Amino acid sequence: MTRYPLNLPVDLKQEAEALAKKQGISLNQFIMWSVSEKVASLRNDLDDPKFPLITYRRGGSGDWRPVIRGTAIHVKAIVSWIKFGETPKSVAKNYDLDMKQVQEAQAFYAAHKAEIDADLQEEEDLEEQHKKEMKRSKARKNVKTKTSSR
Repeated sequence: MTRYPLNLPVDLKQEAEALAKKQGISLNQFIMWSVSEKVASLRNDLDDPKFPLITYRRGGSGDWRPVIRGTAIHVKAIVSWIKFGETPKSVAKNYDLDMKQVQEAQAFYAAHKAEIDADLQEEEDLEEQHKKEMKRSKARKNVKTKTSSR
């Protein structure tokens, strides 16, 4: 990684530090995250101009996922929380979002339903696969325990 000295206006630095602290990350991580997000949005025309509060961010798998701009909160997470009974107001309060951000995530979902539903289905499939693997692993462990106790 390359070091780069950065001179920020005092007010901007203080605001960035406060936001980084709120996110639970260092100022350095916050700046790197912000620059990465900006470069990604300029490099990729994935963003839907109708939804300025939503941007795409590359995840650990390398796939691009829609998130609330300036956060790591996925649109699919907001959709899931609301599907499981949280109100938009409680989502905003519990995850330190504005109601406008939650409402835009819901509107984005309505406009990009197939994409987000496919992502949610993929996640459900992975969870189901993990449960099956855990069940098989537990069964093998039980067989070993029974044969070794004889």
